[in-house]
Amino acid sequence: MGYAAAPLSDSTGAVKASVPLLEIQGLSKVYNTGRKALDNVSLVIDRPQVVAMIGSSGAGKSTCIRCINRLVEPTSGRILLNGQDVVALDRRELRLARRRIGMIFQEYNLVERLSVMQNVLSGRLGYVGLLSSLRYRFPPEDIRAAFELLDRVGLAGYHDRRADALSGGQRQRVGIARALMQRPDLLLLDEPTASLDPKTSRQIMLLVGELVAERKTPAIINIHDVALAKAHADRIVALKDGVLVFDDIPENLTDSALAAIYGDEDWAAPHSMSEAGA
Repeated sequence: MGYAAAPLSDSTGAVKASVPLLEIQGLSKVYNTGRKALDNVSLVIDRPQVVAMIGSSGAGKSTCIRCINRLVEPTSGRILLNGQDVVALDRRELRLARRRIGMIFQEYNLVERLSVMQNVLSGRLGYVGLLSSLRYRFPPEDIRAAFELLDRVGLAGYHDRRADALSGGQRQRVGIARALMQRPDLLLLDEPTASLDPKTSRQIMLLVGELVAERKTPAIINIHDVALAKAHADRIVALKDGVLVFDDIPENLTDSALAAIYGDEDWAAPHSMSEAGA
């Protein structure tokens, strides 16, 4: 595994210590059944980048992403977000920490009966008072920001449509806008393209890459499509049986590396066909 964190230097050129945005140390998860989903996973993200997490079904990808914001409780290890150990937080502290982590789901997790605007504004629920949240009342600056985000994700003019009237790709764009309304330090995307057609999947991945660059917000994407990961990620990490087995730039994800991650399949033919059809 050849990926290395970038050292920071001051004006004299001397390397100085820095706190990574995200540092996972020895993360393990064992379910009540005894199955070990994660086994001593360590990972550092210290810059804005798209990190694609690949691996077979059951390799631990979704578990890893959901441990970061504690939708799944880790068994052991540390998850440091800007130096704060998320694993050690109490309920109130965790609620505050989750405001800094935007989550985008495979099945969108929108409130179907609400409008696009209401779904996007729900990204600010953690910042307004209880009464305002119950009545979906938000400050004018939040409403302006929501309109700007809808325009940025390609949904200008969709603000008053119900979520259940949208296509899958449109729903995912709403989910992205909602996550960005949190003004997060980190984006987590759990199989965001799994329910989408190939063209829409590429559009969503392009959009995520653009937003990461524009907003200087790193994104970790759990994804099954290796060709999409290689085309759109800055860095690829791979899990196999809960163990981190690859962490490098996409160019170094060779067919032999893929065979080691997924098994002994011949990756050359299907991979080249996938790229040719993109």
